[in-house]
Amino acid sequence: MSFNSLKKFHQLLLKTEAGLLIGLLLLMIVIAVIQIVMRNFMGAGLIWAESLLRITVLWLALLGAMVASRNDEHIAIDVLVNKLPQKLKTIMVRFTRAVTSFICIIVTWFSLKFVLDEYEYGGIAFGVIPHWLCEAIIPFSFFIMAVRYAISALVIDLPETRK
Repeated sequence: MSFNSLKKFHQLLLKTEAGLLIGLLLLMIVIAVIQIVMRNFMGAGLIWAESLLRITVLWLALLGAMVASRNDEHIAIDVLVNKLPQKLKTIMVRFTRAVTSFICIIVTWFSLKFVLDEYEYGGIAFGVIPHWLCEAIIPFSFFIMAVRYAISALVIDLPETRK
């Protein structure tokens, strides 16, 4: 596989990620509006809407975290790091990104165990959709973030060096 093919595949993944985020947000808005209209004008709503909206919020939050990790727009307390000389700053940023990657791996591991336990339990979230499927975004998103932070710890790209 050539470098250009990998680059195109990577761009496709990024567009898919953004598309999922936009699609879920639109779905959430549409279902919420339908639910409000039905409750106010028909006296009843969709039985499964509340569960779907809660799960959609989870998916939106974790997909948003994935996007933030790829764009280096996550929440960070870096007041002291910004005051350091460039060489020391690079070391500190590499260190914090490596630690972040390690923490994401730990969360991935335990959330994967949680999802597997939910799979074995066999509970239903709503309709025919099982709990484990709704919660599968947790280990997936943290794994993606772990990989991104590990790569950015190795190949550092500080905002000041970007053009």
